[in-house]
Amino acid sequence: MTRFQGILLFSVLGCVGVTGARGQLLGPKKPVVPVVIPTLQPPTPEYVFPAKQTLTFTVDWRVFTAGTAVFQIEQQGTTEKVTATGDSVGAVNMLFPVVDKFQAGFDTKTGCSTGFSKQLQEGRRKVNSDLTFDYQTGKQSLVEKNMVKGTSKSLSASIPACVADSLSAIFYVASQHLTIGQQVNFPLADAMRTVTVAMKVEAREEIKTPAGTFTTLRVQPTADEGVVKSRGQIWIWYTDDARHMPVQIRAKLFWGTITFHLQSVEAK
Repeated sequence: MTRFQGILLFSVLGCVGVTGARGQLLGPKKPVVPVVIPTLQPPTPEYVFPAKQTLTFTVDWRVFTAGTAVFQIEQQGTTEKVTATGDSVGAVNMLFPVVDKFQAGFDTKTGCSTGFSKQLQEGRRKVNSDLTFDYQTGKQSLVEKNMVKGTSKSLSASIPACVADSLSAIFYVASQHLTIGQQVNFPLADAMRTVTVAMKVEAREEIKTPAGTFTTLRVQPTADEGVVKSRGQIWIWYTDDARHMPVQIRAKLFWGTITFHLQSVEAK
């Protein structure tokens, strides 16, 4: 089970690995359709961001508890900082130990990501990367270091005036109006491209977790290309209240389905 926690944060989302879009079959070239990137909408004025919050999830794969995932959220001025860790446990840890850490953030006034970094330790693989955004020059810059081989690479690409990242987007979406049958569209910086992610609010559901039973809104992120598309199908369940707190995440992948169940919520 390679890179188990790499699909964690879309993610979508929940999917944090850097991947490309799926290849296309060779054939007659189709007319090029101009890509229209949506404008990232600022958080709604009435939304209250948590000053400090820790969400702990158990991660189930088939009949096994395969790992834990912890999201720590902290407001620092006008920036909402998000830190996430993913660790494998039990038999999975013996077969393929995983200790992944991610950091991101976004401006609570504009919604714009302030950057995204990760430190991946998956089996013998150790990679650190930092993705930064310069909105004044319209550039994103990635520095990736292979800690085992001692090599590094730097990449840059254009971005629009404001983008989300694969981690903090989970909590940015919570700041938007979520209405069944409608969707939240925003630009996501993914693998040195900017892709459009649509978060469709599908239904209202009651979800039971170790942390309690919640009335939720089931939201599915989709994209035409990039990490959200190539990782499979993903859903996030947000509480159907003013908090829009994520309490369950599920990803259907080619090797099986994994589900994140909220274990606890702490104001720390």
